[in-house]
Amino acid sequence: MLLRPATRTAAAAFSGRRYASAIALKYSNAIYSAALSKSPQQLTKVQTELASISSAIKSSPELSSFISNPTLSSKDRAAGLKALFQAAGKKDGVSDVTKNLFEVLSENGRLAETGGVIEGFNELFSKYKGELEVTVTSAQPLSADILKRLENTLKQSQAAQQAKSLKLTNKVNSSVLGGIVVDFGDKTIDLSVSSRVNKLNALLTQSV
Repeated sequence: MLLRPATRTAAAAFSGRRYASAIALKYSNAIYSAALSKSPQQLTKVQTELASISSAIKSSPELSSFISNPTLSSKDRAAGLKALFQAAGKKDGVSDVTKNLFEVLSENGRLAETGGVIEGFNELFSKYKGELEVTVTSAQPLSADILKRLENTLKQSQAAQQAKSLKLTNKVNSSVLGGIVVDFGDKTIDLSVSSRVNKLNALLTQSV
């Protein structure tokens, strides 16, 4: 009898730039280019707006349901976008760049790609600032001491030494079961228990 595998590999079970769809990344590049072409200040403004919108979606089941529902009428989508911007604390409205992004996503039935679009944009923004984004995914939140030790170790890497700064984020995902998955630059270091379970299942299947 095979061990119980995770529904997806630990590395793919959470949202991240390399796991966003190709469609989402096209929108990421488009809004990044549009904002930067106006000015560095506009780029920063858009990043702040997207961060607020992302937080609003994560904290509101209604907004999360809204962006996941492709069957809404154009009138309902327009009302939903207005509510989304207001929930994000943008009572005076958002920049034209951000507004145009969500209007296009809405018109094309791609609002469900919002998470991937924002993830992709954030990585582009971090590269622009010279930051190296590191995501450490674990089944339980890691202590500040462990995160600091990981950060000190990662700073010795070639990628970190080429960057101006290192930004480390701990994401919690129970599907990793134990251990950690570290994503930075174009690399993934999978030290999770679920990865070992999946590999063992593959070996057992081949030997049957």
